[in-house]
Amino acid sequence: MTDLVAVWDVALSDGVHKIEFEHGTTSGKRVVYVDGKEEIRKEWMFKLVGKETFCVGAAKTKATINIDAVSGFAYEYTLEINGKSLKKYMENRSKTTNTWVLHLDGEDFRVVLEKDTMDVWCNGKKMETAGEFVDDGTETHFSVGNHDCYIKAVSSGKRKEGIIHTLIVDNREIPELLE
Repeated sequence: MTDLVAVWDVALSDGVHKIEFEHGTTSGKRVVYVDGKEEIRKEWMFKLVGKETFCVGAAKTKATINIDAVSGFAYEYTLEINGKSLKKYMENRSKTTNTWVLHLDGEDFRVVLEKDTMDVWCNGKKMETAGEFVDDGTETHFSVGNHDCYIKAVSSGKRKEGIIHTLIVDNREIPELLE
């Protein structure tokens, strides 16, 4: 990887994915790697600017690397996820998901709640869940190994804050990770 020009870490529901981009400005080579696996390879491209589009993660999220000339032989590389800049995508994602990281039985687990669908992901796999209405909101139950887990959703009572989601594992609250 002698022509590596950009590396991004992208947090999706199924995990954090590493995107690497090689751009040979003399050979016209373009190579995209996702999590170390080659997704795109193009040799001898005479047009040095443009874009490369590919998919990332279990949900096949659309990603595009834009290649722009800045000046002379200098280039700028930007990553878009679902048509938004990586920064905008991550800002929006923090509004639509909650993420928790926990350590159980000597293993690390990353639990993600997609608020719009109420889907729960754990270490890259969509979990089987059971929803239940309770006095002060809802509980979405699932298991991690032999541990009972649920995400409690209760109204904050404030319109701007909306619903507060809390992960409970073996009857203890897990603090949220802010990505």
